Amino acid sequence: MARFLKRGLSADAVEAADAKVRATVEAILADVKARGDAAIRNLSKKFDNWEPANFRLNDQEIERAISQVSKRDLEDIKFAQAQVRNFAQKQRDTMQDLEVETLPGVILGHRHIPVNAVGCYVPGGRYPMVASAHMSIVTARVAGVKRIIACAPPHHGGPHPAIVAAMHFGGADEIYVLGGVQAVAAMSLGTDTIKPVDMIVGPGNAYVAEAKRQLFGRIGIDLLAGPTETLIIADDSVDAEICATDLLGQAEHGPTSPAVLITNSEKLAKDTIAEVERLLTILPTADAAGQAWKDYGEVIVCDSVDEMVSEADRVASEHVQVMTRDPDYFLKHMTNYGALFLGPRTNVAYGDKVIGTNHTLPTKKNARFTGGLWVGKFIKTCTYQKVLTDEASAMIGEYCSRLCVLEGFLGHAEQANIRVRRYGGRNIAYATAAE
Repeated sequence: MARFLKRGLSADAVEAADAKVRATVEAILADVKARGDAAIRNLSKKFDNWEPANFRLNDQEIERAISQVSKRDLEDIKFAQAQVRNFAQKQRDTMQDLEVETLPGVILGHRHIPVNAVGCYVPGGRYPMVASAHMSIVTARVAGVKRIIACAPPHHGGPHPAIVAAMHFGGADEIYVLGGVQAVAAMSLGTDTIKPVDMIVGPGNAYVAEAKRQLFGRIGIDLLAGPTETLIIADDSVDAEICATDLLGQAEHGPTSPAVLITNSEKLAKDTIAEVERLLTILPTADAAGQAWKDYGEVIVCDSVDEMVSEADRVASEHVQVMTRDPDYFLKHMTNYGALFLGPRTNVAYGDKVIGTNHTLPTKKNARFTGGLWVGKFIKTCTYQKVLTDEASAMIGEYCSRLCVLEGFLGHAEQANIRVRRYGGRNIAYATAAE
């Protein structure tokens, strides 16, 4: 039976924190809906001390920002975007339009249609998340989205040059220096100066994720991608140093980022706990990583590999790093995860920054019912039908008529009956079932 050597905050404590976030976000969204640009300006000044004449960057400002990025950094950004673009294109190529004759004279089909306008949020609070621009903007462009706008918060009193470069080279049509819930609200609800979009994508802190949750329905969202989560699944084929390094490498995202180890080796579990404490004495980002480990870190010891699979599916983590003798066993048997990183030669940071898979992934157990951001999230699969012959329309109409009457939908039945009369030459009494 699985047993905890370390546990994080209780579910009640987490829920209390979530409730405070919900209330704060609800008030901000109501303010933006009521006051538009005035609310955006006030909120930006309040939270980011940022109140420019125009939140949108013009061409000269974009060029100025890019000029501040080193040649090496620009090359690295373009390399990462090429990997994301290539994988997104391969995914897009698997999505084929369909048209098939299912019965004589009956044509059914679907088309893959890109969303018209998308807003991409790029986090930039504790860390400027340059890579998030690749994941959302590049992927939306590959999908064929017509209008892509992007928002990122100010950094040290202005636009972050590398984020602006990534947004520009990724293909953003409009770039705004605007952060937090106010950015998500502006893109979703629209203001006098920002035309609303149809869909919001991108990761963010708990407030950004909650804003997307509350706005869903008025606009589309990719998924709820809140504070980063990482799960390490390991056996004694690896050591405590690599486990602790991979746990803290994601815990540094922020003080509410869960970091969990599942193992069938009690020695590895205890050694990893000790190694985490050692690394926290030398890790430059130990303030955030240490708080995350204290409040959200967990270590679970299992009796078997199958129990490790079961516990991992229960946790349903955003990132799952598998370092076992047979990592493919988890690929074959796990069902709840945002993304898998199989074997010690890869890691979550590769996926976060450069390897080509998308790093916007489900958190808070949402991996039970959705995958992460990919090119298909920007595409609507829309069906259509055609009936080519009188005989086919009359034949389908008879079945439809009876099924509608079965449910009591007599107006529906008449939609079928009128066609049975016209195309089948049958006299059916009004609002009755075709015999």
